[in-house]
Amino acid sequence: RKPTIKWFKGKWMDLASKTGKHLQLKESFDRFTKIHTFEMHIIKAKENYAGNYRCEVNYKDKFDSCSFDLEIKGLFSDSTRQTHIQRHRYYHDAGELDFSGLLKHREHKQEEVPEVDVWEILKKARPDEYEKIAFTYGITDLRGLLKRLKKTKKEEKKSEAFSKRLEPAYQADKGGKIRLVVDLADPTVELKWYKNGQEILTVTLIALPALFDLGMMSIYPFCLLSNGDPTCLPFPPLPPSPSSAPAVLAPLFTIKYIFEHKGTQRIMVINNCQINDDAAYSVTAGEEKCTTELFVKELPVNIVKMLEPVKTTVNERIELECEVSEEGAKVRWMKNGVEVPTGVRSRYRVKSEGTKHWLIIDDATKDDTGTYSLMATGGTTEAHVQIDLSLGQPLKLNCEIYPGNVPGRWYKNGQLVQSSERISIMNHNLDIESSTIQDAGDYTFVPEGYTQTLSAKVHIIDPPRVHLEALNAQDNTVVIVAGNKLRLEIPISGEPAPRVVWMKGERVILDSGSRMRAETFADHTCLTIDIAEREDTGNYKIVLQNEAGEDTASIKIKVVDIPDPPEAPLVTDVGGDWCTMTWEPPRYDGGSPILGYFIERKKKQSSRWMRLNFDLCKETTFEPKKMIEGVPYEVRIFAVNAIGVSKPSEPSKPFIPLAVTSEPTTLVVDDVTDTTVTMKWRPPDTIGAAGLDGYQVEYCLEGTDEWILANKELTEKTRYTITGLPVEAKILVRVKAINAAGASPPRTTQHSILVKEIRIPRHLKQTYIRKVGEVVNLVMPFVGKPRPKVNWLKEGQPIDKTVSIRNSDCDSIMFIRKAERKHSGKYELSVQVENHIDTATLDIQIVDLPGPPQAVKIEEVWGNNVALDWSPPKDNGNAPIIGYTIQKADKKTMEWYSCIEHYHRTCITISDLVVGNEYYFRIYSENMVGLSESATATKDSALIVKEGKALLCSPPTFTQPLINTFAIAGYNATLNCSVRANPRPKVIWMKNKIPIIDNPRYRMFSNQGVCTLEIRKPSPFDGGVYTCKAINDLGEAQVDCKLEVKG
Repeated sequence: RKPTIKWFKGKWMDLASKTGKHLQLKESFDRFTKIHTFEMHIIKAKENYAGNYRCEVNYKDKFDSCSFDLEIKGLFSDSTRQTHIQRHRYYHDAGELDFSGLLKHREHKQEEVPEVDVWEILKKARPDEYEKIAFTYGITDLRGLLKRLKKTKKEEKKSEAFSKRLEPAYQADKGGKIRLVVDLADPTVELKWYKNGQEILTVTLIALPALFDLGMMSIYPFCLLSNGDPTCLPFPPLPPSPSSAPAVLAPLFTIKYIFEHKGTQRIMVINNCQINDDAAYSVTAGEEKCTTELFVKELPVNIVKMLEPVKTTVNERIELECEVSEEGAKVRWMKNGVEVPTGVRSRYRVKSEGTKHWLIIDDATKDDTGTYSLMATGGTTEAHVQIDLSLGQPLKLNCEIYPGNVPGRWYKNGQLVQSSERISIMNHNLDIESSTIQDAGDYTFVPEGYTQTLSAKVHIIDPPRVHLEALNAQDNTVVIVAGNKLRLEIPISGEPAPRVVWMKGERVILDSGSRMRAETFADHTCLTIDIAEREDTGNYKIVLQNEAGEDTASIKIKVVDIPDPPEAPLVTDVGGDWCTMTWEPPRYDGGSPILGYFIERKKKQSSRWMRLNFDLCKETTFEPKKMIEGVPYEVRIFAVNAIGVSKPSEPSKPFIPLAVTSEPTTLVVDDVTDTTVTMKWRPPDTIGAAGLDGYQVEYCLEGTDEWILANKELTEKTRYTITGLPVEAKILVRVKAINAAGASPPRTTQHSILVKEIRIPRHLKQTYIRKVGEVVNLVMPFVGKPRPKVNWLKEGQPIDKTVSIRNSDCDSIMFIRKAERKHSGKYELSVQVENHIDTATLDIQIVDLPGPPQAVKIEEVWGNNVALDWSPPKDNGNAPIIGYTIQKADKKTMEWYSCIEHYHRTCITISDLVVGNEYYFRIYSENMVGLSESATATKDSALIVKEGKALLCSPPTFTQPLINTFAIAGYNATLNCSVRANPRPKVIWMKNKIPIIDNPRYRMFSNQGVCTLEIRKPSPFDGGVYTCKAINDLGEAQVDCKLEVKG
């Protein structure tokens, strides 16, 4: 497949449309070498043909380009002069789209102001057509014309995408900064920026409010978003500063292009403007486009160190050194007023390093004598170079003829040899004082008057040499970014032409390789890598051999790339709103040291990642903060080196920020025996989203600092007995609350506890519950020496005869064959050994089914709702009433259906009844034993009639008031009440006597007379007195409650 070639003049003019009598474009293909040759022929060159030309080649998904300057000098004769430009090789910098940096500095002649018709054409044309118009009408001072055009008021067409376009032209000093600003009519339109028609990869800087304030300096964070690989972003290290000097914040890297969003404004900032930034820029919004021109003004470059005169001999190396004021400045080397050629095949080599410039001549000849000068924009320096002949190995040619006085002439390769300072001819002898490579050839002596000649062939050999100094690379190390094209051209010398072999390790690089190949030419050898890869890093060896000897050289190629992503980070510790994370550096750093890391996090259920640090994190640990407790999160890492930012690591395992609870409260002694101590306490005041897993009990013997764990497994109860304690020991006890976040601060007893001799289990103090008719059999163990005396009392009186008691040395047994409710009460067991007495209280509760509720009545019927009211049962079965079951029955069928079960209040509104039906209702009471044996039914029935019939008007009345409520911060809270009124009342909610109106944090509902206020994620500031007020034409009513929010 043939590559696609385009020829351009300037920045935009496509020469394909200009072919004809004066311009021809040709192409050819060599089937053997498989090389495409593309040629541009300019016939009868004119002065306005001078300028910068560019050739672009596209092949599949690859791109390359090169540019050159064409200067027209002198007058042309009538005969045709043809400038032949041939493009047959690809060079390094594949993919580089900016060619203005390759332009040479030329002094432009000031042209007169063009005619009015051309001026009007420029005023009406788009900026991308300026170059074409200038070429067509022969305008050379385009910059001056654009400066004048910028000052004129240009009437712009109204744009649908842009409310303000780019200025026609901008100007910036070299090294300075420029801002290109457009205003968008529609801020949602996507923008794309272009330089010379090539899209600029977007790096967006989003300004945020100042987070820190350090004295007179504020630090503003920013968010860096990139749609490409920022290989153009260098990261300069911070310069060291004295310890006494104040700390100065310096950016970790310099961004070439920064894109800012401010309202409808879209701004592109170009930092550190260089000559290669002198180009045409454009921005597209949808289908619309606006363009501008940026001119970079180059400051004059002054000569700091002048050239020094040089006097040397033939075949010696010459270096002319000069230093200028600016690093990387463009200079021109001249010899006797003519520019020195510095191409690959030139004898002269130019080298630059920082502000220093060298002109190098490896093998000086007599012709190199002259005046050399260096021209910069701010001055010129010159020096004289004198080359004298050196005394090398002499070359003597002698022939003997008869007669010996016959004169003759010497010829070399058919050319007459003349005597000179180096060549001496005496009769039949030819002497050359110091031979050089140029002295090789066929020498012939021709006697005068004779047809015979004498010939000799002189062959001069030169050992091969590799000229690595032409690389201009430190330590002969070539650095290239992965994915780019590398072409190394190394000058070589030797006679005869040496054989060249490139090697990487033990592998020989062939000239037929597809991606990597080595080629050799007359005066240089070339290594080409089309697409550099990481594996190409290594030492490359060049071996030169000919009959005069051998030479070797080594070059190190370093392929740098963005680093590999780090491994998934590990979250090692979690708090209420923070966590601690660690990670390992990436296995491959891209060939460039890791400068730091970026950290991002997101909620597990979300897809949006949030950058946590805008300054690089130098360590491999980080502590994210400001997270929401109880919400699962994930984190990931980006590694950064001088080439760019790696791909993100795999997300960490999901983790939930959780906080430990507050310490337990009210730690007291519940019981003490000769070897045990029983403690009890209350739960913590603050538990949090992690909940509470249990408690950990520890004790410490008085006089020691060692805390001993009493329970190997967590206890969920707020009471625990510590066993195995020594008699008469004094201990301190502490309790910790444990959840997923860890242990809370401990709650410790204020005084030591003494372990006593007599013991009765304190579990006897728990209420012992049995149903009527069940057997009661209790064993109460105790310890005491000698055998204790045992005594039982009920409510301070001797126990009933129906209760059997049996005592032994270590326990006492209470037995009731058939429990009755009269057996309920508090029983006291006392154990006495000499003067020591210990007691235990046992609460026995005999429970039974409850009685039915009392006074069930229908309070009101409205719509399809019925309000019921009742009283608790007289007999609760010796157990608390835990709820009610409400049933309804249609009068026609009298089949009962449960409306609601386990209802706790004594009033209820039954809704969704069928219009036209007549209902009876009955209610069961319920305790821990079960439902009551019978239910209490309503005496009257409730007839559900259609609305508008038999409805009585009444003022608002609250049938269920608001209840004081406690809420937890961050969790929704609701307030409920019910109101009855006809006509339907207007409900108003108030906080601290102020109406709640259009507040998104509150939601209000009203359904069938039930009024609800929902408070979304309340904070402690939401606490206060809330009021629900109902108003209709007949009156108004209100109820209040207090809401307390705990953090």
